[in-house]
Amino acid sequence: MREAVTSARRIVVKIGSSSLTTATGGLDDARVDALVDTLGALRTAGREVVLVSSGAIAAGLAPLRLPRRPRDLATQQAAASVGQGLLIGRYATAFARHGHTVGQVLLTVDDVTRRAHYRNAYRTLRKLLDLRAVPIVNENDTVATDEIRFGDNDRLAALVAALVDADLLVLLSDVDALWTGDPARPGSTRITEVHGEGDLAGVDVGGAGRAGVGTGGMVTKVEAARIATGFGIPVVLTAAPLAGAALAGEAVGTYFHPSARRPAARLFWLAHATAPRGRLHLDPGAVQAVVGRRKSLLPAGITAVDGAFTAGDPVDLVDTAGAPVARGLVNYDAVELPGLLGRSTSELAAALGPAYEREVVHRDDLVLL
Repeated sequence: MREAVTSARRIVVKIGSSSLTTATGGLDDARVDALVDTLGALRTAGREVVLVSSGAIAAGLAPLRLPRRPRDLATQQAAASVGQGLLIGRYATAFARHGHTVGQVLLTVDDVTRRAHYRNAYRTLRKLLDLRAVPIVNENDTVATDEIRFGDNDRLAALVAALVDADLLVLLSDVDALWTGDPARPGSTRITEVHGEGDLAGVDVGGAGRAGVGTGGMVTKVEAARIATGFGIPVVLTAAPLAGAALAGEAVGTYFHPSARRPAARLFWLAHATAPRGRLHLDPGAVQAVVGRRKSLLPAGITAVDGAFTAGDPVDLVDTAGAPVARGLVNYDAVELPGLLGRSTSELAAALGPAYEREVVHRDDLVLL
């Protein structure tokens, strides 16, 4: 038995589209009910459950008479608009059989990178759990653009697990575990435990899922496991029909051991949930101040600016060779910065006013890479 699983009080469970729907689209009622029966029993036993569920786009295919998952963003958004209501309605009905209420939480990348949005996401999830509801999280596919998408719900699940300070992340798929290669090929073997990167050497994680209705595959699940275990959260990866056994602590699937310590949650999100909108080139002194002494970045240490970003956007801080050394939320628009470079904050305040006596990136909004 896996003690870390049986002792977990707050659990994030992620299930993919292929485990909830038919290959042609539409929700599979039997699969939804089987999952909810397992999670409902956990919630009844007093354990907190957050469900990260794919399936909105897939659920919208059949009602819109779409034969397969669309490739263009507009049609994906239309399918998600139809399918998300069907998905949450089905979950609400299924959980109600166990006496539990669900709450829908739709997130975009902005919800976890901007300070106010991040706090709002945390407060909503925390309050739903306090009220004994089951939060059901999905990416807000109806409004997300290619530039502001998480990319897959495996990654989103790992980040949600960090946000709510979960004790366990369970990734449910159509494959029973992590294998050294395609499970259908002779010579592939199941990996029961992963202690670190060394255990993944030579593992072929392949491409997208079998059913053709999802966006991920084993590669996104392994990356999600890296993110979660880096935050100190153990991960179990297994097939959806084995969810009950996995959550009971049985040695099914693959168990990823967590790291020893947890970093600050919001900075962890900044490192893993964001894509930089630009780059700030630092001189050697600024690199040493930011990396070596964990100081804020000031205009005097910046030599060049790339990108078209606005205040509050994530940007990469790069050294003289162009290698990213940190990521942070910038306090200026890109168009403002060229006239400030190389000048001290006191000089800028005297010339332009006290509003310019501020850091370009404050150390509280900065994470080393």
